[in-house]
Amino acid sequence: MHQQTILQPGSHVPDGATYLPTTVETAYWGRLPCAADRAVLSVDPGQEVVVDTLSHEGILEDQGGDPLAYFAERGVAENAVLADAVELTGARRSLLGDRVPGLPGVPGAHGGHVVTGPIEVRGARPGDLLAIRVLATEPRVPYGVISNRHGRGALPDEYPAGGVDSVSVFAEVDSWSDGAGRGSLPLFEGSERRVGFDLHPFLGIMGVAAAGDERPHSVPPGPFGGNIDINLLGAGATLYLPVQAAGALAYVGDPHFAQGDGEVALTAFEASLRVRLGFDLIPASDAVATFGELAGPLAETAEFLVPTGLDRDLDVAVQNCVRAAIALLEVRYGMSPAHAYAYLSAATDFDISQVVDVVKGVHARIRKADFAGERG
Repeated sequence: MHQQTILQPGSHVPDGATYLPTTVETAYWGRLPCAADRAVLSVDPGQEVVVDTLSHEGILEDQGGDPLAYFAERGVAENAVLADAVELTGARRSLLGDRVPGLPGVPGAHGGHVVTGPIEVRGARPGDLLAIRVLATEPRVPYGVISNRHGRGALPDEYPAGGVDSVSVFAEVDSWSDGAGRGSLPLFEGSERRVGFDLHPFLGIMGVAAAGDERPHSVPPGPFGGNIDINLLGAGATLYLPVQAAGALAYVGDPHFAQGDGEVALTAFEASLRVRLGFDLIPASDAVATFGELAGPLAETAEFLVPTGLDRDLDVAVQNCVRAAIALLEVRYGMSPAHAYAYLSAATDFDISQVVDVVKGVHARIRKADFAGERG
């Protein structure tokens, strides 16, 4: 396991940074903020915030609900277990509450995710776009967990096998430096042989408050964003979200060190991150002129424009993503729908973001370099 500084709450925060920890007062567990919720932090457009996000893996009840004991069994020293993980497990009942109904096909009235926020962006109004810019990501610990549970995942009738309710695999960070690293996990339980893979940290949950006074379940994503699990949203990426409520009321959570498209086992390399985020506001008139009428999240990286499609039916999610991509190309580059459709078929990958969050996700990778000099 890589030897690194453990980023406990409040430790090693850059001087002068606006900092948001995950505490009982700033966290939601299993639900997402709605328009009726109050902000825990207010910022102006253009302002940056350092957020300590907390993974739910290792603190859930089916893992014992005791992160000190759970991680000790896996060789983690007590001082390397995050204090906010310990605090939140002690307050689990008060954080979950019981005022909301469950969702069909989703176990329990709440999801497992710990969500931090909401953050008010002053001046944001419905119709505007909120741009959440991921400026930096840093692992808070050198370990994490990949789980399959509840008979879910891509093979719900086959895994978990052997009659057990859940299987959690402990994964480690082998190296990390300057925003890049490698992780690994054993070939089988107790094995000293390991498989290694690149780390690409990102936030699985990025969103704005849903309209109305009911907090959405944290598992299925929606027009507000939420649990979209798009692994392109690492450092340097931006997520654009249609504002649903005054002030936007942004939130983040579900930190990952790595995830393959599809996230087939239910969770990926889940582990806590410290992230530096920028919040920008795009007024409604400018938003429509630049992106068209967005029905849901749109991402952007240095290389790609990334429209999305969501639906419980994967076929419909693909169709929604293709429609969003055609509309984006029409507004941004002046392509006719027929020519946009042809271009997408010839040159654009449509990736499955995830198939495990009830509402399935698809995202397209439109290469911006293909349109160099063509805008307008």
